[in-house]
Amino acid sequence: MQLDHFWRASLVALALGCAAGAHAENFPSRPIRLLTPYPAGLTPDVATRVLADKLSKIWETPLVIEAKPGANGFLALGGAKQAAPDGYTLVVVGDAHMTTNPKLLTSVPYDPQKDFQPVSLFFRAPFLFYTSSSAPYQSIGDLIEAARKDPKKITYGTPYVGSPAHFGGAILAQATGTQMMPVHYKEGAQIYTAVANGDISFSVATIGSGLPLVKAGKMKMLATASKERLADYPQVPTVKESGGPDLVVETWVGLMAPAGTPAAVIEKLNAGITQALKDPELVSKFAALGIEPQGSTPAELQKRIGDELSEVEARMKRLGISIE
Repeated sequence: MQLDHFWRASLVALALGCAAGAHAENFPSRPIRLLTPYPAGLTPDVATRVLADKLSKIWETPLVIEAKPGANGFLALGGAKQAAPDGYTLVVVGDAHMTTNPKLLTSVPYDPQKDFQPVSLFFRAPFLFYTSSSAPYQSIGDLIEAARKDPKKITYGTPYVGSPAHFGGAILAQATGTQMMPVHYKEGAQIYTAVANGDISFSVATIGSGLPLVKAGKMKMLATASKERLADYPQVPTVKESGGPDLVVETWVGLMAPAGTPAAVIEKLNAGITQALKDPELVSKFAALGIEPQGSTPAELQKRIGDELSEVEARMKRLGISIE
């Protein structure tokens, strides 16, 4: 009886394995949904459409983008969490969804490590420090000096508590022993208008967000929050070169699948993304958006999420940041 049970279990396992293998071999055989928490027109949305166009050609299968913005990404991630784990529903996520919100918000309706299976990163975006073109600050050192002379003078704009922009300003203040006051805005456009008008001292933003007002002559780049100068903007010094600490602020965006998606399907999805990210046209379009193509293995993305969850929690405690 025990032997008969063993053989039956073995046959079931073999059948399931064959079915999964056949599914992966034929994948994808129908359109793939990409759920995204980003509003249409923002850099992550545009980049997702560029990537989707390349993947649709590689797989000869349409990729249908469904924008579900709002609610801190809960709508898009909730939809993906409930989807069948077959590779035909993916969700676009940023570090805020996977590593900041779970530590910042008191109630998050998903577990970033248990409810999703990492597929791949697909871009990173470095941040820069911007100020008004008419501001007296010519360097990060000037901002620090002004903050030391008048602790209530220097302010910076952020889109929400715990955002990369918020962390960037808070880390700069803590590292230099100064006070720099965050001002939170509901919309990104309001931040850059306030900077351009001189209502706040500076902002920390991506190239895609700040460049339009720089080109319009209303803002200027003080420094890039990265280890090295950016290849496309070699004239902009790093924060350290500009008289500040060794400060890195960046964001990343990647793709996740529902937990339980077969490993062979994840592998095929990852291979397609890796191929697409090498496409010269995609690289050029990403550069125009101020972002850099960056892929990863599923394991690398999984590790990154785990590491950053710990880092964010420690950083929030160190900086005294909590939801307001």
